[in-house]
Amino acid sequence: MKITKRNKEIQSKLDKTKEYSLQDAVKILQQNSKVKFVESLDCAIRLGVDPRHAEQMLRGTVSLPHGTGKKVSVLVITKGAKNQEALDAGADYAGFEEYIEKIKNGWTDVDVIIASPDTMSELGKLGKVLGPKGLMPNPKSGTVTQDVAQAVKEIKAGKIEFRVEKSGIVHTSLGKMNFQTDQLVENAKTFINTIIKMKPASAKGQYVKSLYLTTTMGPGIRISKDEYSVRQA
Repeated sequence: MKITKRNKEIQSKLDKTKEYSLQDAVKILQQNSKVKFVESLDCAIRLGVDPRHAEQMLRGTVSLPHGTGKKVSVLVITKGAKNQEALDAGADYAGFEEYIEKIKNGWTDVDVIIASPDTMSELGKLGKVLGPKGLMPNPKSGTVTQDVAQAVKEIKAGKIEFRVEKSGIVHTSLGKMNFQTDQLVENAKTFINTIIKMKPASAKGQYVKSLYLTTTMGPGIRISKDEYSVRQA
């Protein structure tokens, strides 16, 4: 990948042999975020797990205290009175047959799909469409639930889903760079703590191998082990 002039300038200010605190890393990234749009703060954690083993396939959700700063579009697949409950809670779309048909025809223009359990027999048939896009509702992520209104509120408020990739890396966005520094640090700590608490019993050796913060267009900054080594002890 070609390194841009801006990234070269930022990297020249970083000590590549140094690990930074969350606070310092966020400040450096904010000071050097000078593109024409508001970048996101991204976090990548390399874990000592083998996702090929089911018990080490980390997948979960976390509610970031200050949200993500992104507008998330939500579709709720449900029936009857719950349609209005979902819309009142902030869902962008809610319904059953009409949206099943739209998805069959290739429509997936949403960020999250929530479903009530009584619709999953039909929605489950659309796994080939929704699965590759990460849109298939799942009880483990709280997107298959009777309380669709509460699920909508949580997602709109900043609840995110994450899962470990085949390479053992968990990657997610932690907010926008125009947030206050302390807000981004608190979001990062909440996410890191959640990952650490989910350590599989079968995972051997060092659990968190490395942790980097970066922005949409910026370089990665390695975070000090002091920020997570105590928590994983």
